[in-house]
Amino acid sequence: MAEEALFQLLHSEIIQYVNSVESGESENGRCVSKLEGMGFRVGQGLIESRHISDCRFTKDTPRFKDELDFMKFICKDFWTSVFKKQIDNLRTNHQGIYVLQDNKFRLLSQLSSGKQYLEHAPKFLAFTCGLVRGALSNLGVKSIVTVEVSVMPACKFQVMIQKM
Repeated sequence: MAEEALFQLLHSEIIQYVNSVESGESENGRCVSKLEGMGFRVGQGLIESRHISDCRFTKDTPRFKDELDFMKFICKDFWTSVFKKQIDNLRTNHQGIYVLQDNKFRLLSQLSSGKQYLEHAPKFLAFTCGLVRGALSNLGVKSIVTVEVSVMPACKFQVMIQKM
């Protein structure tokens, strides 16, 4: 429980720091881009180290057969290790697009559920988009990860697998 609170505090401080460095309307895109880049490097590192919270990731996991196996790994093992719960719903169109739905995303729960804070949601989700993209990248899967929020704290991450 304490490590979860520390992660949330660190995440908030990172957002506040990057936001203060990149202040202003025109720099909002740069802020989101920097946060996504940070998340990407952390996601790569988590897969590279092959463990989070003493949970061996890829070493003890059987080889992945297809894209769906990679996404199941992200939704179950990876998400549980980082956010202490599995993704609530995984959907696919079987053409390389996957939607990961988290109905109570912890990093958004600190914001009010009012619509006035929806404009700030991208900053709180950019790191996680990068985290997923970085993890997949280190597993050999090139992807684009975007996120959509209509009602907080629920969000949907869209992962588009890029064919090589």
